[in-house]
Amino acid sequence: MIFGTKRNFSRKALAVGLIAFLLGGCANNEEQDDLVRNVTDAYKKAQSSVENGNYRRAIQIYETLRARFPFSELSKQIELELMHAYYKSNQTEQAVDLAEQFVRENPTHPRVDYALYIEGLAYFEGDRGFLERIFNKSIDARPPRNAERAFDVFSRLVRRYPASEYAADAEQRMIYLKNRLASYENSVARYYIKTRAYVAALNRARGAVERYHGADSNQESLQIMIQAYEGLGMTDLANDTRRVLAANSAGG
Repeated sequence: MIFGTKRNFSRKALAVGLIAFLLGGCANNEEQDDLVRNVTDAYKKAQSSVENGNYRRAIQIYETLRARFPFSELSKQIELELMHAYYKSNQTEQAVDLAEQFVRENPTHPRVDYALYIEGLAYFEGDRGFLERIFNKSIDARPPRNAERAFDVFSRLVRRYPASEYAADAEQRMIYLKNRLASYENSVARYYIKTRAYVAALNRARGAVERYHGADSNQESLQIMIQAYEGLGMTDLANDTRRVLAANSAGG
């Protein structure tokens, strides 16, 4: 599955808001004009740097602007741009920290959905890794690390902001993550089956079915549960699970 980064954040609206803020904050016309010109030029340079992939330069400018106006509406707008630049430059921790801070400090801001989206993207890309993106290597046996966090953040976005322009993309990523996480649980459960740790195998496989219901590997989870029940001598439960597996196979 290939994902694109949805990017509809309105830079034009930000520029207009930036200028309006500065015009309202200065008394001297000459100082006002200089400040508007300097900040607007800086913002345009940052915007151009992002478009050209020079995220390091964009981050420097956004951080400077944020420090210059730390307690303003402008700072909130710049934070949204800055967390995006962090994400694009693979600075996962910085992107996540800023997104979490933004949501925590601005719970009613109209762009909270965007901050959650960036946080989820940062975790998502951090989990997928270089080898998988380039060579499409399987990562079922690798610990989920940030996958579960990404799943939780995207779930919160979709639940709290179902009409958000980012909700549909978040849902698609959740499908990938659900399959990723369920496959990992199965890989661990299979190991426990081999070592005859049947209770541990059962807990892993059953947890995959319950939490990641609808994942592609749910049938394998049920098969592992059957093996675990049989290993524990729980024949009735093994047979019940076989019926569930048969029903799911017929329905799918």
